[in-house]
Amino acid sequence: PPDHGSYRNVASKQFTPRMVGELAPHVDQMTREILDAAAERGEGDFVRDVSAPITIGVIADMLGVPPEDRQLLFRWTNEVIAPSDPDFQKGTPLETLERARLELFMYFKDMAAERRRNPRNDIVSVVSNGEIDGKPLPDFELLSYFLLLVAAGNETTRNAMTGGLLAFIDHPDQWRRLRRDPKLLDPAVEEVVRWTAPVIQFARTATEDYVLRGQRIEAGQHVCLFYPSACRDEDVFPDGDVFRIDRQPNDHIGFGRGEHVCLGAHLARLELRTAFTHLRERLEHVELAGPVERVRSSFVGGIKRAPMRCGQVV
Repeated sequence: PPDHGSYRNVASKQFTPRMVGELAPHVDQMTREILDAAAERGEGDFVRDVSAPITIGVIADMLGVPPEDRQLLFRWTNEVIAPSDPDFQKGTPLETLERARLELFMYFKDMAAERRRNPRNDIVSVVSNGEIDGKPLPDFELLSYFLLLVAAGNETTRNAMTGGLLAFIDHPDQWRRLRRDPKLLDPAVEEVVRWTAPVIQFARTATEDYVLRGQRIEAGQHVCLFYPSACRDEDVFPDGDVFRIDRQPNDHIGFGRGEHVCLGAHLARLELRTAFTHLRERLEHVELAGPVERVRSSFVGGIKRAPMRCGQVV
């Protein structure tokens, strides 16, 4: 504060429950089409064929990025989030990160200039023409805004969607329960977010002295928050190592808390609920068709590949 709230408010109205609710038919159609295409193959990589196309497609459409450029967003996100991963690395990790960030900045700098001349009904237009204290966003803050929206808008939900299906593979009894009872969809989404905790850690700076369980934290010290640990806190979740889709209450912090709560939480819930709505209707069972490969990252619990073979219902 006070900068954080001012910048957040520039785009916050695009992610309200009402605005996200208006996207529901579009997300449903996109999810249906992507699953139809995947079903024709019968076996494939869930990340490549399902979770990545859904999550990138949704945020790309919201931003106003044309379909032919969606793969650029996918590549830039991977290289920014996990520049140390051998599959994404080009040069050193720092070189990989800086190159991807520069490419994304240049892309959205041109797009922002065009939207200032010809605004459309998309988030790039909203942010590019937004103001703070009566002035346009400075270039670096403007372009960093787009980097945040692109990365957060697909990376975390993609990994929650993939990790959620992996959890159901490991707990087939829970998949059978979800297929029998659609009323479990909403609590299942919350349990997927808790279980997968797509963001591993964030750092924050203490604003005042504080004692937590006997550990003194002084004002100005950096504190690292580990979300998978918090989402299994034994004081809140006595059975935190159990994947249970009827968990209520489910006081997880997968979306953060307070002023830093995830701007796209409602959108993520919509995408996850839509995906698992269609998957539960289509699949009697699903199984791994090869080893799962995870992203080399200390920041996100990413999944690069998840080969799967599905038993189709419809």
